[in-house]
Formats: sequence, C-alpha cells, structure tokens
Amino acid sequence: MGEILLGWDIGGTKCAAVLGTGSIKEGVRVLHKDVFPTAETVTPEATMERLAQLNEAALKARGLDPRRALRLGVSCGGPLDSRSGRVLGPPNLPGWDDVPLTAWAQKRLGIPAQIQNDANACALAEWYWGAGKGCNSIIFLTAGTGMGAGLVLDGRLYAGRTDLAGEVGHIRLADDGPWGFGKHGSFEGFCSGGGIARLSEMRTGVKRTARGVFEDAANGDAGARAVVEESSRRLGQALSIFIDVLNPERIILGSIFVRQRDVIWPIAREVIERETIPGARACCEVVPAQLGESLGDLAALGVALYEA
Repeated sequence: MGEILLGWDIGGTKCAAVLGTGSIKEGVRVLHKDVFPTAETVTPEATMERLAQLNEAALKARGLDPRRALRLGVSCGGPLDSRSGRVLGPPNLPGWDDVPLTAWAQKRLGIPAQIQNDANACALAEWYWGAGKGCNSIIFLTAGTGMGAGLVLDGRLYAGRTDLAGEVGHIRLADDGPWGFGKHGSFEGFCSGGGIARLSEMRTGVKRTARGVFEDAANGDAGARAVVEESSRRLGQALSIFIDVLNPERIILGSIFVRQRDVIWPIAREVIERETIPGARACCEVVPAQLGESLGDLAALGVALYEA
C-alpha cells in the first residue's frame, strides 16, 4: 500500500470523508468513503469532528494507525483563504464564518492539512489524473449549478492574491440577461445550470430545470432549442476570452458540458473560431472532464498531495 491520504469534501448539501492511497505520478485509489448530509451537524466544529471520526474509523477498520496518514486535503466552497487555512463564510455553508479549518484539523488528527476551494480542487484532480494530465496550463470550469473555475498556469495552481482567481461566473457577457453571481448578464447567468433555468423562464415564460431545457430541446421544443443555442453562444464568447487572455493548452468543462457536449460544442465552437486569436485557438483543446462521479473524492485527495 502506498502513502495513506485523507480527504474532506465539504458542501452545502453533503459532506464526505475519504480515505485513499497513492501519489500524483502513480494515481490514487479511494479505499473508503463516508457521506452524510451537512444539515445533520449544527456547527462547523461538529462537522469537522464527524469527518475526523469517520476517517479514523476507516483507518482502524484496516488496522492502520490514524497518524500513519501522510496528510489531509480539504475541498470546500469558497470564499476561503488557502494560505491560512480559514473558511470565510461560503453562502452555502451558514455559520462557517472565519473558521480555522486546517489548524483545527492538524491539531485533531496530528497530520498536515491543506484546503482549496472546490473549483481549484477539481482542477488539481483533472490536472493530475484526468483530462488535463500532461498539460502545463489548463482551465477547469465547474459548469454545474453555478460557474467557477480552477486555473493551473505554467505548472502551478493559480489562486490569486486573495484566493479569488477563477471567479469567472461574475464576468458580464451582456448588458442584460439572466441573473447569476450577483449580476444580470453574467457568465454564470447564461451558462450555469441555475442560469439556464432562469434564461428559459426569461425567454419563454416556462419554468424548467436546465435538464428540462435540454430534454425539451431534444424533443423539438422551439423555445427550449433557442435557449440552448443562446447559452451555447455565450459559452463560446466566454471561452474565447479565456483563450485569448490566458492561452491555455486545455479547457476542461464539467457537469452540464459532460452530459450535453454534442449539443453545446458545435455552437460554442463557431463563436470561438470567429472570435479568438488563431495562434491561441490552435493550441487549445476544449474537452469534457474525465473523472465523473469520482471527481469530488479525488479533488480532496489531490489537495492533500498538492506541493507535497
């Protein structure tokens, strides 16, 4: 058995305690995972204690000393300060205001701990073991309920001065449009799952989920098809900006793009071909994420290995 790694995946709906083994070079394997609803634990301290206990129980079930673990990696919604290891009041985690998570975890478990926001953590996992493997510069876009990004530039995770690099959902793509990330006409408003649902209601008057929009479009609904086309064009517009500004080798999209690539990509690609600098476009691939349902688990373990 290789190095033992612990991971915490902390979200507004559920939390997971992960036990794994492996390395960046050789890959990692999830040995055990426990999941519980976040609402079951009332305070941040109670949540962290439960995660620690689950990790310890998983280790002991395999006859392993909990302090044999190499380190803990934590993937959590932002905002947070990865340098000091503090969680700074994520909107989906009420009460998590200035929580010294890594200091608490290091004292409780007796091993080093690191934390990254969930988009950065997923970018690391896809860079190490997924669609970004072998690349020097990638952009990972969550493309789920919201829209965030993790940036790996010139072989290093780029978090920015205050861990706010990659908040691409806040970019305004139009003077008006569906609301997302605090403003109308934003990238998140046009292209996230929540945004597509709002775009549908704005353009057609019909309330439906993003999944429902794509299903109705596939069944010939003209209004839904127009919404998909508009969202896909806006995706191409945003990707064109990233390609020209950051010149990445690969842009990796999760969630919606993984499921709907055949519908979205032909429309987005037309915009990219029209809008981008040819030299930047020629060296950049746009691909779906590869790690699937394992992404959250591997993201936490990837944080444990970052700069190890």
